[in-house]
Amino acid sequence: MPDIKQLHQQAIHALNQRDFADAHSLCVQIVKQDPCDHDGYFLLAMINLEVGQIAKAIKLIEKANDIAPQAEYFAYLAKCHSLRGESQSVLDATNNAPIEQINKPLALDTLGVALSRVGQHEKALAYFSKALSLDKHNAHFYYNSGVSSKFAGKFEDARAHFEHAIRIAPDYHQAHFALADLGGVSAENNHISRLQAAAKRTKTVDADMHIAHALAKEYEGLKDYTSAFDVLENAKSAKLASIGYEFADDAAFFDCVEQTQLKELGNGSSQADDFAKAGDSSHQPIFVMGMPRSGTTLVERILSNHSGVLSAGELQDFGVAVKELAQTPSPRVLDVETLRKAMQLEPAKIGQRYIQRTQAIVGDSPHFVDKLPFNFFYIGLIRRALPNARIICLLRDPLDTCVGNYRQLFSLNSPYYAYAYNLQNIGRFYNRFHTLVHQWQATGMDNFKLLNYQDLVRNPEANIRDLLTFCGLSWQQECLHVERNQAPVSTASKVQVRQPINQSSIGRWTHYRQHTQALETFFKQQQIPFES
Repeated sequence: MPDIKQLHQQAIHALNQRDFADAHSLCVQIVKQDPCDHDGYFLLAMINLEVGQIAKAIKLIEKANDIAPQAEYFAYLAKCHSLRGESQSVLDATNNAPIEQINKPLALDTLGVALSRVGQHEKALAYFSKALSLDKHNAHFYYNSGVSSKFAGKFEDARAHFEHAIRIAPDYHQAHFALADLGGVSAENNHISRLQAAAKRTKTVDADMHIAHALAKEYEGLKDYTSAFDVLENAKSAKLASIGYEFADDAAFFDCVEQTQLKELGNGSSQADDFAKAGDSSHQPIFVMGMPRSGTTLVERILSNHSGVLSAGELQDFGVAVKELAQTPSPRVLDVETLRKAMQLEPAKIGQRYIQRTQAIVGDSPHFVDKLPFNFFYIGLIRRALPNARIICLLRDPLDTCVGNYRQLFSLNSPYYAYAYNLQNIGRFYNRFHTLVHQWQATGMDNFKLLNYQDLVRNPEANIRDLLTFCGLSWQQECLHVERNQAPVSTASKVQVRQPINQSSIGRWTHYRQHTQALETFFKQQQIPFES
């Protein structure tokens, strides 16, 4: 029988070759020979991580750390928890992985990515910097550092990192898009030729999507909106065909919310006292939600410029808390079965679990903003679980919202953005959203506010005063100056919201009017007004 050293070498080779079955067999032999071999458990964890068994990977890393704790193990433990959206656990693991104790570039990069996933971009940059000091030839390290630099508002650093990544790997499609997304395009300074050449070399639908969105960004910078739309339409049509999406998939979510959460509350607020008694009493959370590209980030920046409010970013924690307690078997956090099961849960347990999950980020701040757009599927559950929370839902012009969603490169691996590959599907989604949030408004809930984006940017002071009053906050002049807010931004609005409040985004859809006739007709039929 091979000795343990040989088994380790063979297991690492098999893992690098992605021969997970052989690697697993070898690791089992290692821990059978020596039940205290911490590296054996760590390698088993890496195998489970690669095949998506994150819970098993966490237990195996914890076992390795019980035997012989190592900073590198904690780095990968942070990665596992970040994949599950567990901010508290990511920060706990990071505290056990001080940067001076890690000298493997990949482990440093891994921990940086984990921190970035939970919005800790400044902390992440230190780990990326050390990784690059040890390995200056890894395009992924430059790209990851660029992403955190961009979210931290260090745009010139981000440009330099993305360009460096592209020099090392000319077909690095994510880096091409990330660079284009920073803007600053002119007739004299653009990357269109380079992107067109890269487009001819793409080999996957997702690579096509990144390059197409990069080209569209640059065409828009040159005001060539026809070329921008054409390149998006070609790539998005192929992506839509590859996933087999039907709008009925999303319609089922809206149907479920209307049949459960809305039905329970009814057409009045008579159950408000019952909700207040049943839920957690925390006043900390301020939920800001709405369709993507509807102004949610702007409102977050306004509120978090108040001295009593912390920006927590787009937290997954409410949905994850519901999923944990519902214990439904599906792999998705949001699904119809979970939404139905959630109505049988004790409201206070949901609220308490949410508050527990967010404490690592928000601490003892009097209030914090949770800005996850799709939390509108949980409005009734939030009302039950956290009756003292404020719920602000953005409503933006339907055509600006729909075209904005079409122009945006959302997460290609997320099922929740599948509607965004086709303008008509986006219109249907908006219509159901519009109906749902107006139904919530009609209930008269005292902690729910529907906020119009156009009104906000056209008359900011009056609307911000009203917004602060709704949240129980005193007036502070600084809330008018979002451009002074230095907190990181992890959303598509990372560049725009560092500018003063303005009306430049109103009517942007008209650049694409030759492609929106069907949408205009649809919204007229649905009696949903839009600005022309």
